Amino acid sequence: MNKIKIHFLGASGTVTGSKFYLETPELNLMVDCGMFQGLKELRQLNWKPLPIDVSKVDLVVLTHGHLDHTGYLPRLVKEGFKGTIVGTAPTLAITRIILLDSAKIHEEEAERANKEGYSKHRPALPFYTVKEAEQAIALFKYEERDQWIPLTEHIRLKFRYNGHIIGATFIELEIYGKTFVFSGDVGRQDDPLLEAPERPKWADYLFVESTYGNKRHPQEDVGKILVELINETLDQRGNLIIPSFAVERLQSLMYTLWQLYKKNRIPNIPIFVDSPMGSNVLSVFERFPDWHKLSPKEYRAMFDRFNIISSYADTWKTIDDPRPKIVIAGSGMVTGGRVLTYLKQLIDRDSTTVLLVGYQAEGTRGRQLLEGASELKLFGKYYPVNAKIKHLESLSAHADQHELLQWMQDIRNIPETVFLVHGEPTALDAFRVKITDVHGWHVQVPKYNEVRELIL
Repeated sequence: MNKIKIHFLGASGTVTGSKFYLETPELNLMVDCGMFQGLKELRQLNWKPLPIDVSKVDLVVLTHGHLDHTGYLPRLVKEGFKGTIVGTAPTLAITRIILLDSAKIHEEEAERANKEGYSKHRPALPFYTVKEAEQAIALFKYEERDQWIPLTEHIRLKFRYNGHIIGATFIELEIYGKTFVFSGDVGRQDDPLLEAPERPKWADYLFVESTYGNKRHPQEDVGKILVELINETLDQRGNLIIPSFAVERLQSLMYTLWQLYKKNRIPNIPIFVDSPMGSNVLSVFERFPDWHKLSPKEYRAMFDRFNIISSYADTWKTIDDPRPKIVIAGSGMVTGGRVLTYLKQLIDRDSTTVLLVGYQAEGTRGRQLLEGASELKLFGKYYPVNAKIKHLESLSAHADQHELLQWMQDIRNIPETVFLVHGEPTALDAFRVKITDVHGWHVQVPKYNEVRELIL
């Protein structure tokens, strides 16, 4: 008999901060190591040491590169982790970009807060520095997908293609003959850039995301909506600002706008991409053509259609440009990044439209805008929201309830337990009921910091 302990250290009862720690007799490993985002009480959890002996963690396995799955890695190293961080090659490339970018933002925000005095902390400190991010990156080791990777005598690992973003996978862990499946974030069936997710065939223990566990994505005509918004922006000589996640969403938006332009559905309106991280991610698409649908020729043609901004000085030139224009800038939930500078200058204008294009977590500025906020706090000051706020939910990179059920429908056995993670309480409960009704499986919703013991 072998005892396994599972610690739910994040994405339990909430969407962000994915961290699942497995203690086994042969190996201690963590699946994902993400930052909490959104609500203040969640963000404050980032600053608390983990309730485990970090020095005993042998391995971190990454499903994909998003910050809420990787952003705690530098802190983990700071707390004493000296093991290996494993993922697919594009996932590690994305993670490197995201960690270095977020470290730079942490340093800049701390410096600005100290200079302008709007932080309650004296002094304000970065969550981690560029140097600390580099120390985590030094521990990276990539592995191929679709191959069993032996970890110990009785434990092995496999990465399976999952859509969502470039490099993303779900993880199959075989431990003492039992199969543990961690869904990571499951992608869409009809993503314009990525193939449909593969599906697990067997799962004794299934850990599945529930971001949209209570929803079906609307059947929106994305092209038509964008055409209407762009024509309205031209008529009003205004600005269409699209806060965007730098990974996959940005590239999907670029692809969609490029297709509309190629088909003469939109005029030659200036389109600015102001996301240094997003620009770097584009190079990952170029390096890993087997992970997406674009040919090298299509990639170059798309890339050449956009004005790629690299310097902060060019951000201000773009703001001052009097022409009607489209600006795509990070971050997707309006939590940081270059988009804040645009909103600070332009959100009080009724000729401005802000288009939100993905999931907006509780406590983020994006969620506030979605729920009708009349003012927005930026860099310690409040700005009136006179801009029109629009939302395109169908551009989400997350599977909805129907697609999640499709993703798990090929599982041939009856899982001993399905653990629902990475969802807000209403989504988790609705999905729990749905899976029970459809499959009759035993479904549980673990709480934050809960520990489950399994005997294999």
